[in-house]
Amino acid sequence: MTKEKAIASGVVHNTIATGTRIVGSIIAENDFRVDGEIDGEMICQGKVVVGHSGLMKGKLTCMNAEIVGRVEGELKVSEVLVLKSTASVNGDIKIATLVVEPHAKFNGTCAMLQDAPAEMKAATAGTAKAAAAPAV
Repeated sequence: MTKEKAIASGVVHNTIATGTRIVGSIIAENDFRVDGEIDGEMICQGKVVVGHSGLMKGKLTCMNAEIVGRVEGELKVSEVLVLKSTASVNGDIKIATLVVEPHAKFNGTCAMLQDAPAEMKAATAGTAKAAAAPAV
């Protein structure tokens, strides 16, 4: 189930609950937490947290990310990617800053972004315009 939650600070974020599976593309302006499964592409202009039971398969593009669960595919994080001790990442990552806790698993390639904020704006701008365009 997808839902928006208002945190005590007043910040709104989206959640994919445990037991929920989404296939396709997701575009989000606010932070996003994944405790279920996403098979596809996600573009988020905020922070994405893949929880302990979460699985992200495909392509993830975001500003910041914290991985506690599993990711299989490509990650492009324009600011900070944190791999917690229970994280399992199989795929390629492009990041500005990488933080890896002991026992986190990462198999793939890692590339450091040169101009991360500009690359993120370019990646999200075209998709945001496409999503805003009316269907004909």
